[in-house]
This record gives sequence, structure tokens and C-alpha cells, in this order.
Amino acid sequence: MKERTSQALIRAMALADLPEVLEIDRMSFPIPWPERSYRFELNDNPASHLLVAVTSDQAHPQVAGYIGFWLIVDEAHISTLAVHPLYRRTGIGVDLLEAALDKAARLGGDMATLEVRVSNQPAVNLYDKFGFQIVGRRPKYYRDQDEDALLMTLTGLRSRHAGGWGGPA
Repeated sequence: MKERTSQALIRAMALADLPEVLEIDRMSFPIPWPERSYRFELNDNPASHLLVAVTSDQAHPQVAGYIGFWLIVDEAHISTLAVHPLYRRTGIGVDLLEAALDKAARLGGDMATLEVRVSNQPAVNLYDKFGFQIVGRRPKYYRDQDEDALLMTLTGLRSRHAGGWGGPA
């Protein structure tokens, strides 16, 4: 999948992207995924789909963000999403989430779920913009600070894919 956006090219993640992805992961999360987890997702997990946003600077393109999801039957579970600090608030997170939801819908997904830190208001706002609803709370989900996670769900991916992603269906 390759999609041109105003900020970046969205494409499938490759093993060659891992050094930049791991750096973004370290800058974004208190407990980043280890490299072996990304390698497993890329090479050995048939349910896994990983995408990267690559800057459109042809001279020095770089990974500006990434997203991952697992598609199990008709449910896409967003496993990770991060944008390099230099590219936050530029629309790349929106582009990545839209590309992942589009791909999930094309592959037969009709529902998306995710967990997000209760303190991560920018992420909650992003998911809300796409129509995700808070359906639960996972107490002490994040081990680093025993922080709760909000469980968010989006239904009707196939119909939203056909009609666009702006807000509730």
C-alpha cells in the first residue's frame, strides 16, 4: 500500500526502517518495544500490519512516524502509533491512522479497538476525531506508572471507509 499525503508517503514498514522506528519508539514511550518484537511482527505474525510515514524530502527521506495493527477476523486492534517529535501536529498521525483503518477495512475489518493512556489527551483527541468511543477502562494497564488505559472502539469500518473518516457514522 502506498498513499501520497501532504506530509509523507505512507507505505508498508520494512526491516530497513527499524533503526528509525526504534528511535521514534524510544522518544515516544516510557517502555518501548524491543527490536525483536518489531522483527516478529514484520516476519512471523500474519495478523500484523505495520505502516510507516516517510517524509517527502527526496534528498533525505526519513521515517516520520509509524502505526501497527493486528487484524483478527473482523477486528483491527491498533497496537502502536507514534510520530517523531519534529513531525507532531503536522497531520502525520491522522494520515497514519486513516491509512491503517483503510487497510483494515479493505482486508475485511469492520471494528477497531485500542488502548490509550488516560493522560494522553492529544491521542484521545485524535481517536475521537475518527469516531472512536470510550467503552471501558483498564486499571493500571501501563506498568511504568500504573496508569489506567482507556479502551476505545470504532465500529462500522467498512461503511466509514466508503464514506470517509470524519466523525461518528
